[in-house]
Parts: sequence; structure tokens; C-alpha cells
Amino acid sequence: MHVPDGFIDAPTSAVAGVVAAGALAVSLRGARRELDERTAPLAGLVAAFIFAVQMLNFPVAAGTSGHLLGGALAAILVGPYTGVLCVSVVLLMQGILFADGGLTALGVNITDMAIVTTVVSYAVFRGLVKVLPRKRRSVTVASFVAAVLSVPAAAVAFTLIYAVGGTTDVAIGKVATAMIGVHVLIGIGEAAITALTVGAVIAVRPDLVYGARGLQQRLKLRVNGELVDAPTARPVPVAARSHRTLWITSLVTSLVLAGFVSFYASADPDGLEKVAHDKGIDQKAGKHASDGSPLAGYGVKDVSDARLSGGLAGVIGVGVTVVAGSTVFWAVRRRRTNDVSPTSTANTASTGV
Repeated sequence: MHVPDGFIDAPTSAVAGVVAAGALAVSLRGARRELDERTAPLAGLVAAFIFAVQMLNFPVAAGTSGHLLGGALAAILVGPYTGVLCVSVVLLMQGILFADGGLTALGVNITDMAIVTTVVSYAVFRGLVKVLPRKRRSVTVASFVAAVLSVPAAAVAFTLIYAVGGTTDVAIGKVATAMIGVHVLIGIGEAAITALTVGAVIAVRPDLVYGARGLQQRLKLRVNGELVDAPTARPVPVAARSHRTLWITSLVTSLVLAGFVSFYASADPDGLEKVAHDKGIDQKAGKHASDGSPLAGYGVKDVSDARLSGGLAGVIGVGVTVVAGSTVFWAVRRRRTNDVSPTSTANTASTGV
């Protein structure tokens, strides 16, 4: 789904860039309410995990592969605003360091892969958890359905953007049919990865899953023949060791996936690449501005061994993404802390607000 340079004309790319910038500004403000001392470190890891899993292309049809987009996963784990930022950090790292996704098309990619997938998936997710039984299994089921729908939604968004600013003369109906068809299949893989990951985190630390907050059922007591809510128990503090264990486990998993498992990923073109080649959308694709990067193409320049080159590139990518993501999210959390600092609270109280 990474759109290269040259697929979409300059005016449309510029408009998409403005939309993306506005959405990121809104997300930075919204993320202040989602991030705290527990979830800020997790958000950086979510970005790194999405980067790692995006290197694992899986076959979906003859000669076509797919990979995780990550919007649903990020939104459910750390919140929709933070989710947009997570996927955007990944796209920025991929575009600059690995020449994956055009730099002039960065606004298009953020709009399509970060904003659309996150908004659609989280809206579907919240709707489902309201009607499903208030259990952890319902969160996993809702995660699966939300992720399934988020991928064809992104395909529809790309088709609409292409209809407005596509640089080649291809019938929009053919583009829509091909894009939506293959991305429905990719959505099943996306859903499986998302549901398994969300389920694994819920099993270990349900308090860290943003989408599972407020779903706990209140304990009922029978008093004089009637069921009443039991008094709310004081929360038990989670040991710092638990935070470190999850953080280390998640980071090691991401490093293993990107540095080792990625070598066995499908080499077939992904959904957009396949459709672009078959329908002629790629006729005016331009050379990537970062094509000369030492990590372009997810390999380390001058390292001849393909396994070692790809593994090193994956490890570097995970490291850079977790550092960049963590820096952004810690800065957002710090801004939130400043907003609710004793000084600001005192000022508010003194004004009578």
C-alpha cells in the first residue's frame, strides 16, 4: 500500500500533505489524553513492532503478497490518536531510510495508511465492543473484524485519491475492482496478526490495552435477595518489573521478526505493486529521492550476503523506529504532564475556573 512518487500528481499530493499535517496536529493534541507513564513506552514499541511485521510479506494470491498496515493494531493498543502517530512514524522512517513509499507521496501514504485505517478500524471496534459481551474475548473478536475492514477501506481511499490525481489514464472501475479485491484478502492476514497480538497483550497486561479500558464487569453481590454492585476495590499497583519484562519481550520479538524471520517473507509484489503493474498505474513512477540510501530496499549497502544484509537493515530499522517513536511519545506525555502540573492547577483554581 506504500504509494511511490509519480503515482499521484503534485497538486493532489500537496492537498494530501495538508490533510496529513492537520491530522497529525490533531493527533498530537489527542495523544496527550491517551498517553501516561504506562502507555508512553508501549507506544514506541508498537511503532517498532509495526515496522518489523511490515517486513513480513505473506502470500495472498497467485503472485501477490500482503503485509500488515498496522492502523487497527495501533489504535486498539494505544488509542486512535496515538495510533495515527505510530503508523506515521513508521512511514516516515520507511520513506527516508529505506526508500519505501515516495517522499512526495508521504502525505498520501499517511492519509491512506495511518489516518483512514485508524479511523475506520477504531470506529468499527468501538461499535462492536458496545454490543458484544463485556469480556476480553470480545475485544479480540472486535479487533479481528475492525482490522479486516480497515484494509479494503484503505484500498478505497487510494482509489479515490487516484481518481482525483492519478498520473495515468486507467479506468477507475478497473482500479477499484483490483485494489479492493486483493486487499480484502490482505485484510484477513491483517486481522489475524492484529487479533493475535491484541489477545497476547490482554492475556499478560490487560490494563495496557487502550481498547479494553472500561470493559471490566462490576462484581455483583446479593443483598436481601437483590443484586447490587460490589464496592470498587483499590487498584493493586503493578510492579515496575512487569513493565520492563513486557518492554524487553516486545523489543526482542520485533528484532527477531525484522532481523531473522523477515528473510523468509514472500518476495512477491504486494497488493498495490501488483495492481499498479497489471493495470499500468506505474507508468510514470519516479525514482525515489532516497534511492541512494545505505538502507534502500531493506538491505545494507556493500553487504553481499542477502540474509545478513536484510537482517541488519531490519534490526537498524527497529532500533531507529523505537527511538524516534519513543522520543515523540515521551515528549507528548511530558507536555501532558506540564498541562496538568500543580502550577497550572493552582492558576486554574485561583481564577475560579
